[in-house]
Amino acid sequence: MSVNVLALGLNHVSAPVSVRERVSLPEVLVRPALNALREAFGGAVKEAAILSTCNRTELYCAAEPQVAERLPDWLADYNKLDAGDLRPHVYVHDRGDAVRHAFRVASGLDSMVLGEPQILGQMKDAVRAADEAGALGTLLHQLFQRTFSVAKEVRSTTAIGTQSVSLAAAAVRLTERVFGDLRSSKVLFIGAGEMIELCATHFAAREPSSIVVANRTIERADLLAKQFSGTTMRLADLPERLAEFDVVVSCTASTLPILGLGMVERATRQRKRKPIVMVDLAVPRDIEPEVAHLDDVYLYSVDDLGAVVQSGTEARLAAVVQAETIIDERVLNFMHWMQVRANVPIIRDLQQTAQAVQAQELERARKMLAKGDSPEAVLEQLAHGLTQKFLHGTLASLNQSEEAERQQLLAWLPRIFPKGSDRR
Repeated sequence: MSVNVLALGLNHVSAPVSVRERVSLPEVLVRPALNALREAFGGAVKEAAILSTCNRTELYCAAEPQVAERLPDWLADYNKLDAGDLRPHVYVHDRGDAVRHAFRVASGLDSMVLGEPQILGQMKDAVRAADEAGALGTLLHQLFQRTFSVAKEVRSTTAIGTQSVSLAAAAVRLTERVFGDLRSSKVLFIGAGEMIELCATHFAAREPSSIVVANRTIERADLLAKQFSGTTMRLADLPERLAEFDVVVSCTASTLPILGLGMVERATRQRKRKPIVMVDLAVPRDIEPEVAHLDDVYLYSVDDLGAVVQSGTEARLAAVVQAETIIDERVLNFMHWMQVRANVPIIRDLQQTAQAVQAQELERARKMLAKGDSPEAVLEQLAHGLTQKFLHGTLASLNQSEEAERQQLLAWLPRIFPKGSDRR
């Protein structure tokens, strides 16, 4: 049975963060999910990779065609969700559309921040994880290698990544709407990953009163804090110290909220109605969404930042057209490669048949020579036998076909058997 390229998932456009966080997979759970996926579909899923970020969770598969209809239900079942609730948010692409989607994602055209570069690294990490899990084969390996090449071409030949308004920059803008000048503000960063480092860079440029980093691994927190002349604290100290901070930016890999409603409520009472800005960049969320209902708390999720980001994309829209043109051409190239690859078994069978005929006729010729037949007669018989068997299938098809099929065969014959002058 034929194998299709499939891309299924949900992103910041198709689903709110409240849905995305329920299917988000931390890195340590990707391999078990890949194993579960292949086990659920048996041999129908030949290859697979999972990309999971704060803005998207996507499955890329080399699979038999019937798998496409069942994948959304598997995704819901694996995450213990009702399929009817998840399906409206899920998109499914196959063949050329799936290839185009992968190219667009890696190039930053499908990102909340148009042209942002982080997604390419995240996709490379997803491919590495799939490879280590033994879930990659020739088809997806070739797809992703071409995906990375296309992303590089788009970034180097278009202006898609220029004047980018990042989520980190958007976080600063929203904070400044509340406090204005941030030089008297105390900022707490929870987590010490790449996104927190980007945010710390943007906030540090505003010269806040102090910067503190809280992280599960204190050594990682120390390294980050030193970059910005900041200090560190233990996550266990959050309940007692939360009220000290005017701005809290959180992005961890925790599967459960770190800042609950009760903890934040106690902090606001200690602050005596002084406002606090909380930016939650994590998916699943680090801060319980009910916190947004508290007076004097300004809670922004990754989707809120996305709305700010979108307002700054106009300068790059002209580059999108150029990028899409590059992607369309590269999609055609990949689909041609897939078609040629699909023909390989047929060509191999044809070659094996021809080699079997050749061996049979050579054996007959050797026997004739052993009996003492003249070499010239043997060569003539060898040429005659090869020619007859070479043409047998074509002539039989012409004789046995109906008129419409016969005319199609006759139209193809000059291309299959070009005249001697055309064999160049």
